Amino acid sequence: MALSEEIKQKIQQSYREVLAGKDVRARYGQRLMIAEIARYMGDITENDGQRTSAPAACVVEAGTGTGKTLAYLIAAIPVARALNKTLVISTATVALQDQIVLKDLPDLKTHSKMNFSWTLAKGRGRYLCMSRLESRLHDEGNGDSDTMPLFLLDTPGTEEPGTRAFFEEMLASYGSRKWDGDRDHWPEQIPDDVWRQVTTDHRQCTNRHCSYFDSCAFFDARKDLDEVDIVVANHDLVLADLALGGGAILPEPENALFIFDEAHHLPDKALNHFAASVPLNSTRQWLKQLSQALVKMQPYLAAGTQGAKTIDRISNASRDVDLVLGRVYEEAEHNTGWEFNDERRSAQWRYPEGELPEALAELAAESRLATANLVRHLGALADELQGAFDERKQHDIDRDTAEAWFPVIGAFHSRSEDQLRLWTAWTEQVDGPDKSKSPPPARWSVRQRWDHAEDITLFSSPVLADSLLYSRLWSRAYGAVLTSATLTALGSFDRLQSRAGLPAGSRMMVVPSSFRYSEKATVEVPSMTCMPTDDGFSDELIKRLPGVWAGETATLVLFTSRRQMHQVRDALAPEYPDLIITQDDMSRGEVLRQHRVCIDEGRASVLFGVASFAEGIDLPGKYLHHVVITRLPFSVPDDPIEAGLAEWVTQRGGNPFMEITVPGASIKLVQAVGRLLRTEEDTGRVTILDRRIIARRYGQLLLDALPPFRRIIAR
Repeated sequence: MALSEEIKQKIQQSYREVLAGKDVRARYGQRLMIAEIARYMGDITENDGQRTSAPAACVVEAGTGTGKTLAYLIAAIPVARALNKTLVISTATVALQDQIVLKDLPDLKTHSKMNFSWTLAKGRGRYLCMSRLESRLHDEGNGDSDTMPLFLLDTPGTEEPGTRAFFEEMLASYGSRKWDGDRDHWPEQIPDDVWRQVTTDHRQCTNRHCSYFDSCAFFDARKDLDEVDIVVANHDLVLADLALGGGAILPEPENALFIFDEAHHLPDKALNHFAASVPLNSTRQWLKQLSQALVKMQPYLAAGTQGAKTIDRISNASRDVDLVLGRVYEEAEHNTGWEFNDERRSAQWRYPEGELPEALAELAAESRLATANLVRHLGALADELQGAFDERKQHDIDRDTAEAWFPVIGAFHSRSEDQLRLWTAWTEQVDGPDKSKSPPPARWSVRQRWDHAEDITLFSSPVLADSLLYSRLWSRAYGAVLTSATLTALGSFDRLQSRAGLPAGSRMMVVPSSFRYSEKATVEVPSMTCMPTDDGFSDELIKRLPGVWAGETATLVLFTSRRQMHQVRDALAPEYPDLIITQDDMSRGEVLRQHRVCIDEGRASVLFGVASFAEGIDLPGKYLHHVVITRLPFSVPDDPIEAGLAEWVTQRGGNPFMEITVPGASIKLVQAVGRLLRTEEDTGRVTILDRRIIARRYGQLLLDALPPFRRIIAR
């Protein structure tokens, strides 16, 4: 669809109106971004609503101060409406999601003459399930209830932190419409173990057959999805929807224009989403819970019926799985080179090139067959129970029994499917003809020890998400825009292209920043006697940091190790009481609030943080003048996915340090430095205490990838 003059005019007019309404001036980078996204969308060809042009994405790196959100909204909304496609905006963080829904979209609608509607999309697990809440209150009131309590599915033997009064308050708030059933809208934070008791997933939900369907928080929130112009989601929900085939929760990819903000997170999110794991002893405990459930359920099913026969099959299949898991545990325990040390109560073992020892590979194949059998029979029982909801047909199971037991069996079915994913991944061949084109999956085990128990967990993950994202997303989406402040690594999009599997015809652009970096900030590398790899580095940090932050009112000190952060804090806190706040002292929001209070009261404040504080925190103006990087953010060397990728690169004749480690560190370093200047008026300095940035050959690459601050380097 070529951009019509009418759409071009609508985009330009809307932009002028927003600038006038907010009394701000146009930004060069923002104008470039608007034009690039509009051109990309206009170049997509279609026939009868279906894309006919080859798959392609539009990738725009735009730094802080560009006004990315406004740029992509102004460009995409008129085009999406003209195409009759839903605009799906996906973020990596709840903070940005809330900002778009609560601030950016209402702001745009107020100041432009565009007419559009939007809604926020979240997964089912963010909403209250009234059926489970009712069961929770019923079971607590009756002790051993007549029906199998859903909470047998939760960890046994622990004191429930959620009191009856709390659940009754939840019920009253939802019933009176003071609360909409959204976990994020409850006044206080609800602990995970409490929330799990009152939410559900797609396997446990009876949908239209549920007594509470007409008042369901999740389905009520979904009503708008088919009607609105814009759906704001997150990367995890988009990936979950694609795993279900696309269109299960969100619009079908073919009918959607996607915008991925914070897009640098997408490949890693995809890896996490398609990873699988099985904790062996915990699974065997879970199988005991399944056996207890089947014993409790049996009296409700007449002898000789299909349901009763299926229960017998599940019991047999469950015993088979338990026996083979016992053998897997024994094999992994005795024939793996576990190495524990005094400080860690866990040990990790990675299987090079994804190749399992022969004995373990055979047991994995047995486990796959046994688990697939269990999945099949649990699915059959779930179908039997679901059939009882159809009042037009005679059924062996009455509706009350089906309502009580369908969520329970659905939960077991879902869990067994998750375990089958691991065994399937562990039995796939890794020596196929395409091994040179794509790396084999990463496979590893972790053995953990507690005071009175231990477990071995088996893991599998793709090493690259390229083929997954291409086949499920890029090849199907009508259009896709990716944007972030850090999409390039060392000045190139190659890393993103390979990890995200972007189509060959994708367009890439770096939008120039409006910041006058050389006038506003410096990057300083002072002299140090120790390198971070030396034993005395922590001691030197303790000695040097007070001098580094001296005279500053607002400082952020970033570490790559929590242990080192706490070690330095413990050494310095007695000498500098009430000055240092670490990100572990309280919730993230409270840490930032206390920091701002200190600054507002004219007192100095020094924040200590690790990786999550190097990205996403926003402290403009007086709240941050100095960012201190204690150590270059190289990835952890024992990460099994990174190790698998490095192994593959080496086999192909590459240099994994230069191809993987350095570009990855560059992105993290740019993100960390990006905390400093948040507006065009901000000033400050960055201090890097890791001398490798000037002493090693790769250091110049990292330094040159930073914004063009004025450099002050001690030689």
